[in-house]
Amino acid sequence: MKKATLLQFFHWYYPDGGKLWPEATKRAPELADMGITAVWLPPPYKGASGGYSVGYDSYDLFDLGEFEQKGSRATKYGDKEGLLKAVNTLKENGLEVYLDVVLNHKIGADETELIKVSRVDPDDRNIISDEVIEAKAYTRFTFPGRKNTYSEYVWDFHSFNGVDYLDEPREEGIFKIVNDYTDDGWVDEVDSENGNYDYLMGANIEFRNPAVMEELKRWVTWLMETVPSDGFRLDAVKHIPAWFFKQWLDHARGTVQRDLFTVAEYWSHDLATLQNYLELVDDKLMLFDAPLHLNFHHASQQGKEFDLSKIFVETLTEADAEHSVTLVANHDTQPLQALETPVDPWFKPLAYSLILLREQGVPCIFYPDLFGASYRDKGHDGKMCRVDMPAIRELPLLIRARQRFANGQQTDYFDSPNCIAFVREGTAEEPGCVVVLSNEAENSKLIELGEGLANKQYRDYLGIRQDTVITDEQGKGTFPVNASSVSVWVLEEFMEKS
Repeated sequence: MKKATLLQFFHWYYPDGGKLWPEATKRAPELADMGITAVWLPPPYKGASGGYSVGYDSYDLFDLGEFEQKGSRATKYGDKEGLLKAVNTLKENGLEVYLDVVLNHKIGADETELIKVSRVDPDDRNIISDEVIEAKAYTRFTFPGRKNTYSEYVWDFHSFNGVDYLDEPREEGIFKIVNDYTDDGWVDEVDSENGNYDYLMGANIEFRNPAVMEELKRWVTWLMETVPSDGFRLDAVKHIPAWFFKQWLDHARGTVQRDLFTVAEYWSHDLATLQNYLELVDDKLMLFDAPLHLNFHHASQQGKEFDLSKIFVETLTEADAEHSVTLVANHDTQPLQALETPVDPWFKPLAYSLILLREQGVPCIFYPDLFGASYRDKGHDGKMCRVDMPAIRELPLLIRARQRFANGQQTDYFDSPNCIAFVREGTAEEPGCVVVLSNEAENSKLIELGEGLANKQYRDYLGIRQDTVITDEQGKGTFPVNASSVSVWVLEEFMEKS
């Protein structure tokens, strides 16, 4: 059985025009052959900006590129037919498919409503003004292009608990909606940033409304019947009550009578916060290891000043690997985006070796690191700039190495701040490997592999080093690595078969 290896098959600046679904269809055999086992697709439904929407401005969950809404029939990534063809082709090639689910908010309402709201202190959301004002706000979603197909539910102000814009009087800010479900303030079991981080953007969904809960359960039942997917990536869960996802996931899994792989984005660099969330959801899902990603970012920026032996300290992978999905980058951390913490290209081969070749965590690959990306957007100075994200040459080899050589017991040699190593000992049926990393000068590690591997020849699977390492009669060998680099040493006899 292949080792789980996830690919995020998009990035924030992926070109519009319906190109993604056809590309996923075309690349399916290539991905499977490389060693990818699952593909995370972007939100497949219509966003407020229609054919230009990345997908996180959720408008109509039931429109998978089927209805003329928000200026287009197709989404940015293609139409419903293209989506289904992509999903089916990926699955025919043995790949699982996970869909991005954005349930925190809706944007792009079709009508305004006269509602009552109270102003909220944006720095402490628990400070809600006693003054209640009447205002018109965009809170009514009727989806006129869909005409009640699949669902007749109308989202109105009873379905939301906050907005960030009033139409009359014109005012921006954070406004708490007054309805039958909001007397107790914001929901509980969300992040404590800004006092209470229930509110994020747009029309914020009110999960305490039973009708909302039932509609979202109906939707996921319909989604599973319509798109034969295998799991979810859940967006912005720090803003959504944990108790909601416990119920929602139980319903989704019960609908299909099987497990559904689920990884949630709770973007916090505090390990205790992530562990607390997992406890709240009864460990029903996995989380991205944001602390490890931040360590990769710092390591790439600090170079030899970063202590590689501490790369996993205070990370979810170290504390709870069974619930950790590891990553080097994603659409939020890429340059010019909201959580921008890029990992410099020189360090990416090192970072990917640490998530692909070790026992702990499920690794997630980022599309631009595999295929490259170039785009333009406004920089922090307000001026347009160009960003080039080169494909990482070693990445396809590291993905293949995960399936071929990341076998057996793991032994760490994390005994130096600038040069670390780990060994996968292999099994009776599958070969292992020796991985050596340096963030400074050319270096090496003396590794004791045991008499069973005496007088064996090793070569660098990545082709970075051209020399051969020969172990002695006791199975000891000195395995080198170039400056600011990584080498994956494997038995020469198995390298020739790869």
